[in-house]
Amino acid sequence: MTDSNSQPQVPVAADVPPAAQGQQGQQQGQRRERRERRERRQRREERDSEWQERVVQIRRVSKTVKGGKKMSFRAILVVGNEKGQVGVGVGKASDVIGAVRKGVADGKKHLVKVPLTASSSIPTVAQGRDGAASVLMRPAAPGTGVIAGGSIRTVLELAGVKNVLAKRLGSKTPLNNARAAMMALSALRTHKAAAKERGIPLQQMYS
Repeated sequence: MTDSNSQPQVPVAADVPPAAQGQQGQQQGQRRERRERRERRQRREERDSEWQERVVQIRRVSKTVKGGKKMSFRAILVVGNEKGQVGVGVGKASDVIGAVRKGVADGKKHLVKVPLTASSSIPTVAQGRDGAASVLMRPAAPGTGVIAGGSIRTVLELAGVKNVLAKRLGSKTPLNNARAAMMALSALRTHKAAAKERGIPLQQMYS
């Protein structure tokens, strides 16, 4: 005779078959893996949203091979976050989209940190050279704007420089000018860093 007040027995962990326990652990592991993938994707999207890409030039180029000429596209891009980091990349592919994608990846591999002043200008005069192209940059007062042209202007804008005087000297090739601008920006140093390298107080730099 059964007792009407008896409670239904709840299965404990020892009563659960090992196969069911394995399935539960596998499901929990899959949910955890999906959550981690989703979090990594969100962090990557937030990080990529800071960067801007601008196409400087897209050209159709050819390479002579054994069977004839192989046609492809070359894309020159500038990548920057307008916060002092900028890079120039070049990509080649059989289609434009592939060339642009490779150029963006190449630009992010060759980023340069640019020291900016309180007025969003460069701290000192800088000059860069790449091949036959030469670029001269000078700091400017607030409100001057970016006085530059071509690929040099694109590099300066994506680097976050808002007041600067730049002049192209020599070659007009967009890639060489962009790389010359990168050389000039990479050579910039703040007064504090220069004083530390020379081993002198910062006040002596202004005297």
